Amino acid sequence: MPGIGPITIFDKSALQSFNPDEALWFDCFYKTNITPLFYVETLADLHKQMRDGRTPEQIVGSIAYKTPSLGSELNVHHHTLCVNDLLGYPVRMERYPVIGRGRSVMTGDRMGIILERPPEMEAFERWQKGEFLDVERLFAKAWRQSVSGLDPKFILKNFGIPEGQLKLTPSEAKSLADRFVLGERNRFDALRASLEILGVPKQLWKEIIGRWKCAGGPPLCEFAPYAAHVFRVDMFFVIALAAGLISKPTRASNRVDIAYLYYLPFCMVFVSGDNLHRMTAPLFLQKDQVFVWAPDLKADLAKLDAHFSKFPEKVKERGIFEFASNPPKGSDFLTTNLWDRFLPSWRKRGDKNPRRSRKADAELIEKLDAMERAPAAAHTVTTEEASFVISKRLVPVSLGKWRIVSPEVEEKSRSKSNLG
Repeated sequence: MPGIGPITIFDKSALQSFNPDEALWFDCFYKTNITPLFYVETLADLHKQMRDGRTPEQIVGSIAYKTPSLGSELNVHHHTLCVNDLLGYPVRMERYPVIGRGRSVMTGDRMGIILERPPEMEAFERWQKGEFLDVERLFAKAWRQSVSGLDPKFILKNFGIPEGQLKLTPSEAKSLADRFVLGERNRFDALRASLEILGVPKQLWKEIIGRWKCAGGPPLCEFAPYAAHVFRVDMFFVIALAAGLISKPTRASNRVDIAYLYYLPFCMVFVSGDNLHRMTAPLFLQKDQVFVWAPDLKADLAKLDAHFSKFPEKVKERGIFEFASNPPKGSDFLTTNLWDRFLPSWRKRGDKNPRRSRKADAELIEKLDAMERAPAAAHTVTTEEASFVISKRLVPVSLGKWRIVSPEVEEKSRSKSNLG
């Protein structure tokens, strides 16, 4: 069904390049992991000077309109994950989004988790309507003034890296960053440097260092793998600056762009139209991941749009949930090839959704409503314990020229809203 596909992270440049119809097929055939960086980067446009005659509010509204919603999840902020990783709460780097805690419920003998819509996604829905809160405007201004507390000169000095004197290839810069993170000279110095660079609150240092010593002083990549990954990205960025691999070190956007790499462990596919990402992302991706150049994906989404546009009007007016459960089977589609690589069993499902009945749909909705109304569980339910997980989202009726849900579903939704 739509919203199912390879777990994909995208940056703002990719989404901006898609027209609304292409954005619809991106949302349909990719399960997207939205990073907090995408949210703040989009919000930052509120304080940019636009040159094309559009207002900043119009730019942000356009991005919000195309932001995936069918199967999207919002990843927990990397700083939160780093701190928890260092404190001994492991972060799973299994190519899936790391989602914030939901509401634990108990219905009968079944425990479950209800994931409410995060505030960021509610904000996108408001931005589509041109509604912006004063606090968001203030936040946007602060974001433009200070992208990050990372001080490249501090790192260069403390690690003895000669600024402007290094001659390295990108892969050599990555290897040098790996060596610093491994702590080849001094593992304790590497740990302390990571705490400083990652912005870990000082009051937590004693506990983290104590835990590290009790573990026998292992390399950071063994002690806190995700924190080591983020630290490695930061070290690479600084070394790349010193080696002149990043041509405009004063651009604040470079700092934002490189930070997208923090979230690579939580995706199968990374899509970007940014040259910095094109150069750096493949250095950090594993064999079970792939970088996709946004212009290539845009061309494929246009092909998908042309393919489904040939369907009869009677079929299309039923909504994509009725007829676009899978991408086309032809191997000349990039999207189809990505499904074959990351979801190899999809072809066994067939081309059509299972036959549905009004009675079965009504029973399913009744069960879902009962789960949502269920009382709180006695303890916090983990994903391993949960019999069900419900992720709440607001699905638009249409996007671009395409209807997403059937007229009957739209009418039921309106009726339910009126009753509420």
